[in-house]
Amino acid sequence: MKLALVIPCYNEAAGLPELMRRCFDVTSSCDADVILVDNGSTDDTPKLLPSLLKGHARMRSVRVEVNQGYGRGILAGLHAADADILAWTHADLQTDPMDVVEGLRLFQQAPDPETLFVKGRRFGRPLADVVFTIGMSAFETMLLQRGLWDINAQPTMMPRSFFQTWHEPPEDFSLDLYAYYTAKLNGLSIERFPVRFGERAHGMSHWNVDWRAKAKFIRRTVDYSLELRSSLGRQPAMRAQT
Repeated sequence: MKLALVIPCYNEAAGLPELMRRCFDVTSSCDADVILVDNGSTDDTPKLLPSLLKGHARMRSVRVEVNQGYGRGILAGLHAADADILAWTHADLQTDPMDVVEGLRLFQQAPDPETLFVKGRRFGRPLADVVFTIGMSAFETMLLQRGLWDINAQPTMMPRSFFQTWHEPPEDFSLDLYAYYTAKLNGLSIERFPVRFGERAHGMSHWNVDWRAKAKFIRRTVDYSLELRSSLGRQPAMRAQT
């Protein structure tokens, strides 16, 4: 069972060497490819990636010329992937890329991996962030009438056949919600496993800066959630595109 791990990188040049070391551990531990998406970076990421990737047959990069959002970078990587199980995680190393190895075991042990959807469940986070997550999870659960918890936890892992059913997924941070909710809507079995959430290795978050940024995130999420409930909640279960 082959895995493809997609990691969107936006101005992550300072952390790329360490990220590459962690990704090499992934490819050495299981049948996995890693796709690093240069998501419209304006720092030295485009220069560094080619040299860092030399000699790593199981790792490659995809370039998005202009940053159009977190989700757009992930989607570019997913479309470029060729594997049974597709996954994504963040480049900031707050969660370890090696977490996907544990997630892959859940697929390998599943009676029917084609019906499984796997996400991490974060621990070790600051109390304020936990409170924020509880509030957003409760809101989404009530609005969408599906149990949704720690929506933005990573990694996110799914069978390729499920990805092929997607229709007009969002290109921003709402992609995590779309994937999780759509899996619930289609009756996939949801498996969660604990992942340690630490400090960013380098740089700073592109959205989780202060409560003003959180308020902006909440507004966008609420708007998209209402759209999602309207567009997907009334549809029958999706079928794979041919």
